[in-house]
Amino acid sequence: MTQSLVVGGAGFIGTHLLRHLKAQGAERLVSVDIAPPQNPVEGVAYETHDIRQPFPERLDAPFDAIYNLAAVHRTPGHEPHEYYETNLGGALGVCDFARRNGVRRILFTSSIAVYGPKEDLMTEDSPPQPVSDYGRSKLLAEGVHRQWLDGDEERRLVIVRPAVIFGPGEGGNFTRLAGALRKGTFVYPGRTDTIKCCGYVGEIARSMDFAMGLGDRFFLYNFCFPHAYSIGEICETFVRVAGYKPPRGVVPLPLMNAAALPFEVAGRLGLRNGIDRERILKLVRSTRVSPAALLDRGFRFEIDLETSLRIWKDESGDGPMV
Repeated sequence: MTQSLVVGGAGFIGTHLLRHLKAQGAERLVSVDIAPPQNPVEGVAYETHDIRQPFPERLDAPFDAIYNLAAVHRTPGHEPHEYYETNLGGALGVCDFARRNGVRRILFTSSIAVYGPKEDLMTEDSPPQPVSDYGRSKLLAEGVHRQWLDGDEERRLVIVRPAVIFGPGEGGNFTRLAGALRKGTFVYPGRTDTIKCCGYVGEIARSMDFAMGLGDRFFLYNFCFPHAYSIGEICETFVRVAGYKPPRGVVPLPLMNAAALPFEVAGRLGLRNGIDRERILKLVRSTRVSPAALLDRGFRFEIDLETSLRIWKDESGDGPMV
C-alpha cells in the first residue's frame, strides 16, 4: 500500500497536488497543515499541526514519500523571524519526522527567491543570492534537506524552485492582478517589459509527480513555463481571455512610490492594505528563470499561459478568477 504525506496540503499548491496524486491512484494520502482545508479533497486524511513544533507520534507511519510544501511566503507581510521559524524550523521538523519513520523520499518546495531579483536568465546552475528573509530562509531550508539526504545513501531528494504559480484558489499575485484589471485600475509601474516567469498550478503538480518518479538520488529544478512572459504579455492575455479592461498606461516609478507613502503610514497604524513601495518594487524587478533541468529530463508542458487562463476562467464560471 503506497502512502504519502503532504505537509502544507491544505494550501493552494498542496490542494492541487493532492488532487493530482489521488487521480494518479495514490492509496493513502495524509495532509498536515496548521489550517483546515478550504477545499478538501475526498479521501484525504487531514491532520492539524503546526510544523514549528515537533511532529506528534500520532502521525507516525511508514510513508513512502513526504512532500514538504509548508511555508510562510507572502512578502512583504511578515516579520523577519517568522520566515525562519516556519520555513527553516519546519524543514528541521519534517526531516526529523522522516528520520524517525524511515522515510526515504522527500520533495521540498523552495523558491526562485533564492536567486534574488535579476534581469539575466537564471538556471539551476546560477548561484543563489537571496536578498529577502523569505529567500534566505528557503535557501537555509534547502540545506537542511540536503543534510538529511547525506545521512543515508538510500534516501532520495527533489527540490523544486517555483516562479509565480497561479490558478483556482491562489489568492496571490495573479488574483490581485486580475482584480485590478477587472476594475480598470491597473497601471504598469515604471515599465511594461518586466519579466515575470510563471506557471499553472496543475502543471507544477504534474511536475512534482514526474520528478519524484525519476528516482534520482538528488534532483533540483526550476518551475515555470518555458516562455518568459512579460507583465505586458500577461496583462494582454488576461484582457483577451477574460475580457478585462486593459492597463491604464505606465506610471513612473517615483510617482508610484510617492503615492504609496500614505498607505504605508496607514499600514504602520494597523490599517490593512496591499500597497507599499516594496510590493511596487517587486512588480518592477524581473524574475526570469528557465526550467532547463525539467525539460532536459523529458517533462513536457501540456498548456501555455493563455490555455491555463482559459481553464481558470472556466473553473470560475461566471465569477471572477479566484
